[in-house]
Amino acid sequence: DVDAAKCKRAGISPAEVLATLGGYYGGIYASNFNRFSKVYRVMIQASPEYVHDEASLQNVFVRLHNGQMAPINQFITLTKVYDPLVLNRFNLYTSIGINGNMANGYSSGEAIQAIKEVAAQTLPRGYGIDFSGITREEESTGAGNTAVIFIICLVFIYLVMAALYESFFIPFAVILSVPFGLLGSFLFARLFGLENNIYLQVGLIMLIGLLSKTAILLTEYATQCRRAGMSLKQSAFFAAKMRMRPILMTALTMIFGMMPLMFAAGVGANGNRTIGAGAVGGELVGTLALLFVVPALFVIFQGLQEKFKAVEFTPSDDPLIQKELELIESYNRKREETGEKI
Repeated sequence: DVDAAKCKRAGISPAEVLATLGGYYGGIYASNFNRFSKVYRVMIQASPEYVHDEASLQNVFVRLHNGQMAPINQFITLTKVYDPLVLNRFNLYTSIGINGNMANGYSSGEAIQAIKEVAAQTLPRGYGIDFSGITREEESTGAGNTAVIFIICLVFIYLVMAALYESFFIPFAVILSVPFGLLGSFLFARLFGLENNIYLQVGLIMLIGLLSKTAILLTEYATQCRRAGMSLKQSAFFAAKMRMRPILMTALTMIFGMMPLMFAAGVGANGNRTIGAGAVGGELVGTLALLFVVPALFVIFQGLQEKFKAVEFTPSDDPLIQKELELIESYNRKREETGEKI
């Protein structure tokens, strides 16, 4: 502690005393000089052997107002205290940094909520908590914003498909089929003991695109069959039968391609396994479900659409559809000839 009264009587300031202490004991910048085309920085500091104990203070002098020199120990008092060597601050507040990881089976969102609850119950008055880094971004974003983003994305996808099909009902056959794939993704994540983190969510975005593509492939072909003259059930069944092979080939290609991630090891294995398991589970369960669910949804929503707007039947250029129509017509003629009820 610097004795301000003694400094005033001696004609010096506490700032000068502190600067002298800092210069001798901590080092102080003096100037620069050039030598051999290099710039050197000049620092002033006492040698270690002269500043290693309290008695060394009597060998450090400051100049008084009358020009005389006085030892610096006349103006300061040393008191031993126990304080941390470094004071950390966060948003101008004195802080203590704590790092942690989630336990198995728990997500980062659940960990953040648990920390908030424990802090509210145990921290004394005047203390608080705050997050930094990725956790701060996740906490500030919140589940509400995520839900709004997903809703906006769904509305946008719906509008695009409504324009594609020229129908307000058929897009629901695609949108309502995607959750089956998401169910498979969460199921595999639970089976492998993985948590719902950013890696799984990235995989879900990719999975939504793939499953939507598969559902669109089915509904678009079924729409062509219906406009060519098939009944609703015939259109749905024929579309599922003709598109089953390419859909399965695409799904199996992705599943086998994701297998290395699903059983990854080493650095970054947890993230790789999370993406792999979520994608494989969602693609496997979602593809099998879509082959049965999408045709049924098509029959329902196409039937609703036709109650408001009749189908404009037009001949199809697809030889497979033409051949199927010929088979259906031949089958119906045989039933009529044999007297069976159609």
